[in-house]
Amino acid sequence: MSSSFVIEGGYPLKGTIIPQGAKNEALQVISACLLTDEEVHITNIPNILDVQNLIGLLHDMGVRVEQHNDHDYTFQASELNLNYLESDEFVSRCSSLRGSVLTIGPLLARFHRAVVARPGGDKIGRRRLDTHFLGFSKLGAHYDAIKGRDVYELKADVLKGTYMLLDEASVTGTANIIMAAVLSEGTTKIYNAACEPYIQQLCHLLNNMGANITGIASNYLTIVGVEKLHGATHRILPDMIEVGSFIGMAAMVGDGITIKDVKLDSLGIIPDIYDRLGIKVKETEDGIFIPRYDRYEVSSFIDGTIMTIADAPWPGLTPDLISVFIVVATQAKGSVLIHQKMFESRLFFVDKLIDMGAQIILCDPHRAVVVGHDHSLRLRAGRMSSPDIRAGIALLIAALSADGESRIANIEQIDRGYERIEERLSELGAHIKREED
Repeated sequence: MSSSFVIEGGYPLKGTIIPQGAKNEALQVISACLLTDEEVHITNIPNILDVQNLIGLLHDMGVRVEQHNDHDYTFQASELNLNYLESDEFVSRCSSLRGSVLTIGPLLARFHRAVVARPGGDKIGRRRLDTHFLGFSKLGAHYDAIKGRDVYELKADVLKGTYMLLDEASVTGTANIIMAAVLSEGTTKIYNAACEPYIQQLCHLLNNMGANITGIASNYLTIVGVEKLHGATHRILPDMIEVGSFIGMAAMVGDGITIKDVKLDSLGIIPDIYDRLGIKVKETEDGIFIPRYDRYEVSSFIDGTIMTIADAPWPGLTPDLISVFIVVATQAKGSVLIHQKMFESRLFFVDKLIDMGAQIILCDPHRAVVVGHDHSLRLRAGRMSSPDIRAGIALLIAALSADGESRIANIEQIDRGYERIEERLSELGAHIKREED
C-alpha cells in the first residue's frame, strides 16, 4: 500500500534536529560484514527502508543479525547459505535494491563467487556497473550473463592485486573493488578512486578489521592483501545529505534551527555552496545553527557572470543535493544556473516546481536556470509525486514553504533515505501528516 504526505505550508520551523546516520556509508559498511566470520558491531545505522532491505537480504543469506536498538546492530557472517544466491527470490530482491550490488566485492573476496541482478533504486537515468566489473576483472575475476534471468555470475579461482585506473570515480564501484582487494594476493593500487567520506569510513573499518589500506581520503589507494579479517566496531557518520537538506529547509522556512551532532569537516563544500546563495552556516559547540532568513541574495562570480552551481565527485558538490539547491534558489534574490553533470534525469522534477509557481528555465536534461522570487511571491501548494529520494525531499521543502495544502504521493521513495521525516519535522513545527492512499 502506498502513502502520501499532506503538508500545510507557511508555518515557520524552529528548534533542534539531529541528523540520522549516513545512508550511503551504512550500505557499504554493513556489506563489509561479509568479509569475516567474526562479529562486526555497527552503531548509528539509519532506520530507513533501503538499509532495512539490505539487512533483511543479508539475514536471508545466512548472516546472523542481532539488533540492539533501532540504530545499533551486530552482524556475523559465519554460516552463509551461498545456494540462496541462485534463487529467484534473491534475484528479485536484488533487482529492487541498488545497495545489493555492494555484496559482490565481499563475496568474491571471501568465497570467490557472487551473483548479481540488475540493481534497482532511483529512476535517475543510467547507472552502469562497468566500473565494478572492470575492477573485478583486473583482479582476476570473470563474469557471465545468465540468459533469461537478467543476472550476472562472477567467479574467481584467485584474486591477485594489480594496478588499475578507474574509468570513473564511482563511489559504489570504488567500495566494491576495495572490499574485493583486501583479501587478494599481493598489492592493489587504485587510481581515480572515489574519496567521499563514505569511502574513507569504509577503509577505516576495514583497517580496524585487519586490512592494510593506505592513501585514505585521496584518489590513489594502496591495498596490501591479507589472508583474513576479524571483527570490529564502527560508528557511522552523520548523513551529510540530510544535513544539507536541513540547511536548505532552515533557510527557506526556518525561524532559527540548530542541527546537532554534525561532523562539519565531512560536509565538504556544502556550506560554501550555501554561502554563494547568501546563506551562512554558523558553527556551534555541538553542531551548526541556521538563523531566520527573510531574504538571501545569490552572489555572482568575480567577473560579474551568473552564479553556477554544479555537482562533481568529492570534494566537489554531491549530486544528491542538487534538487535541494534548486528549491532553495527559487526564493533567493537573483538568478543561478544549476548544472547537474553526473546523472541524466534528475532535473525533470522541476516541472513540479514550475507548476507551483517557481521561475525555472529547463535548458536541457542537465541544466536549469532558477530566477529567484526574493520571498516576494510564495510557491503555490499542489499535488505531486516523489520520483526519487532526493527530489522527494526537495518537493517536501517546497511544500513546507508553499501557500496552502500540498499532497506528495509515492513517499516510499522519501522513506528510502530519510528516517521518520514527518515526525522529526513536526517536532520543529511543521504541519505534516502521513495518509494511506
